[in-house]
Amino acid sequence: MEDDSTAPPVSTDVAHLTRRLVAGEEAAFREFHAQYFDRLYQFLLVVARGQEHEAQEALQQTLLRVLRYVRVFESEETFWSWLKMLARSAARDAGRKQHRYGVLLQQFALHGRDFADEVAPRENNQLGIILEESLNELAPNDRHLVEGKYLEAASVKELSANTGLTEKAVESRLLRLRRQLRERIINKLRSP
Repeated sequence: MEDDSTAPPVSTDVAHLTRRLVAGEEAAFREFHAQYFDRLYQFLLVVARGQEHEAQEALQQTLLRVLRYVRVFESEETFWSWLKMLARSAARDAGRKQHRYGVLLQQFALHGRDFADEVAPRENNQLGIILEESLNELAPNDRHLVEGKYLEAASVKELSANTGLTEKAVESRLLRLRRQLRERIINKLRSP
């Protein structure tokens, strides 16, 4: 259970603030942000078991949901309960998304390994040769990114720190590179 005694003082007129939020007042959002941002972040750190990145992602989603679904609340207690519900939901959704992404990568790796094991004896490891050729055709930074993620099992966070790119940029680039590699491999397998 959260200790609300350390929470900063909150405006006694939550109804007025939430009415202004519903009306889309930018100043109301700034006031809401000043009053609740740190409190929500601390709450999400607990929900995310101290994982700062997960708490930050969930906080961004929570703020977006506040803007999308805000309604008028008559009491601060009810408003705070609603905010906590939105925050828990955002954290849970982020966790599910991360889990699905991990499962997808694992299935992709297992399927690729099974396919390579099946094809390799029949085609004298043609797939491995084509994969190596396709990797060599990538720019050095792109090859390093792919090898770091899929051969060295580096996390997106580690790759982000190593490359200076944001985590979203790393994920986006990896998606683009997987598509490129798949197309190159398919084209090479189809050519005589």
